[in-house]
Amino acid sequence: MLVTSGCSALADGGPGGPGGTGGAAAGTPRVVVTTNILGDVVDELIGDQADVVTLMPPGADPHSVEISAREAADLRDADLVVSNGLGLEEGLQQHVDSAEAAGVPVVEAGDLIEPLAYAEGDAEGELDPHFWTDPQRMLDVVDGLERELATQVDGLDAGALESAAASYRGQLEQLDADLEASFGAIPAERRALVTNHHVFGYLAERYGFRVVGAVLPSGTTLAAPSASDLAGLTDAIEEAGVGTIFADASQPDRLVQVLADEADVDVDVVALHTESLSAPGGGAETYLEMMRSNEQLIATGLSP
Repeated sequence: MLVTSGCSALADGGPGGPGGTGGAAAGTPRVVVTTNILGDVVDELIGDQADVVTLMPPGADPHSVEISAREAADLRDADLVVSNGLGLEEGLQQHVDSAEAAGVPVVEAGDLIEPLAYAEGDAEGELDPHFWTDPQRMLDVVDGLERELATQVDGLDAGALESAAASYRGQLEQLDADLEASFGAIPAERRALVTNHHVFGYLAERYGFRVVGAVLPSGTTLAAPSASDLAGLTDAIEEAGVGTIFADASQPDRLVQVLADEADVDVDVVALHTESLSAPGGGAETYLEMMRSNEQLIATGLSP
């Protein structure tokens, strides 16, 4: 599925619509972005100056999303490809590599930050790609994207790009301050996170949470938990007194609900948008909306 934003968002069935191949005017630069979180950020920076094409539809799982042959060809025709990197886009990586081999400039957002390694689970020691849960690291991403867009994409208005980046930085700084205040109000002993898989390492480091564990002891949703994994996590939940488990909205919460039942305690399961933006009307249509929605749900779920 191909989702377009910016100046390519035209009527259904026409160029740029669901049945089209992108509706950029002749000579308009095209930037292809793998994830919808980064697609939103790129769109904030360049708006209608370029055709911003986001490959990952709302509500999708970035670990498993795939694209068609036509979409792969569109990717190879881009002026710039922006990917998350750090192993996140498991189903798309071969196409990004192919575009880069064909000479398309590729910038990986993971190269623009100081990444963390997973501290536990099957992926322990590997680099964690879920850096967007820390707005401070997203500031580094914006800095790097501004440089790359200015140097790699011809035809952009440098002044407009600089102004948009400065405005967005201000919004990220305000988001960080708001999250710090909100999460800081949660008693330290209650700042314990259990999720469907390891997605909150960066948020935990930034705002002083403990990651008790994950139903899928991995950095990817493509893994599967064993009986011993679930038993160990149940023990950790009971020991930590966790009252809320968070599941990504793009993933069925069956395993999380099974774990909640196994723990034999009163545990709520709350859905968050952690790896994908929502469809229109879903309350997490932009990166900033996603983070503020998660802030409210986490603060409510963990507060006394």
